[in-house]
Amino acid sequence: CREFEALMHEKFQMSAMDELNFFLGLQVLQKEDGIFLLHDKYIGDSLKKFGFSDVRSLNTPIDKENPWGKDWTGKDVELHPYRSMIGSLMYLTASRPDIMFAVCACARHQVTPKECHLHAVKMIFRYLKGHPKLGL
Repeated sequence: CREFEALMHEKFQMSAMDELNFFLGLQVLQKEDGIFLLHDKYIGDSLKKFGFSDVRSLNTPIDKENPWGKDWTGKDVELHPYRSMIGSLMYLTASRPDIMFAVCACARHQVTPKECHLHAVKMIFRYLKGHPKLGL
């Protein structure tokens, strides 16, 4: 590693820094068995922002009984909060492939979201509450 650093110093103007711990909102853990990327701080901030700090957690990010949220006759919900939640969840999918399917399914309904779609988004946040330290 030191040889590589010396070689890079010869070719480029650069400075050596400490071990990387945090990068663009991602917590970087460097261990013997690999490098791990986590969004647990961002998850905590998002839970607080959307009022999910004190909710009961779930074991799955999507409803097993009604995974698609098919209730086309339900009440419409406010667009801005729904889209804001979807945006936060989409950012998390960079390090959380476990929520990718559920988030993308909910993102399809951003034009006219119904109560069932908002319920599905809330389920994802409740899942994240119980599993904040999963990552890549």
